[in-house]
Amino acid sequence: MDKSLLDHILRIRLPVTIFVIIVAFTITYFASRAERDGIGYTPTQPIDFSHALHAGEMQIDCQYCHTGVEKGRHANIPSVSSCMNCHAIAKRDSPQIQRLTRHYEEGIPLEWERIHRVPDFAYFSHSVHVNKGIDCANCHGNVEQMDKVGQVQSFTMGACLDCHREPHKQMPELAGLIQKGPEDCAACHR
Repeated sequence: MDKSLLDHILRIRLPVTIFVIIVAFTITYFASRAERDGIGYTPTQPIDFSHALHAGEMQIDCQYCHTGVEKGRHANIPSVSSCMNCHAIAKRDSPQIQRLTRHYEEGIPLEWERIHRVPDFAYFSHSVHVNKGIDCANCHGNVEQMDKVGQVQSFTMGACLDCHREPHKQMPELAGLIQKGPEDCAACHR
């Protein structure tokens, strides 16, 4: 290779390439922070839904709307037809319910914004946790007091391991009822 070409690459292209990589990494790191850490992430939803009213004041159990949580990996997001179980009668004059009804009648699903996200490379099963007696609030916070739901706990590997290593410290109400969770890599990284 020509010495002047090598000198050009080392003096100009290499520093520019390194600079671009650093800038891209920094932007990606900060832009994805809400998704990665998540605490405080509270997106606007297509319908104003108050968990404080439904889960709090009316005391509707989480599993009425988020079905399958005790049997499967995911806590399903309720379909419009689930909402219409009550709202075919209740609060029909509300603009939000009228919008919900239009979606139902036209067969258009609501595109809820996901709030709680575990990274794609990590396996998490709601049913394993729910069937051990772990309450939804341990991870999702006091949703029954939230008009607008946001993420209140971190879903990082460190946060999960803290709970798996010392569940009684994280959930004193379950002392004597649950043991430590698995800590081996294959439990979550499959």
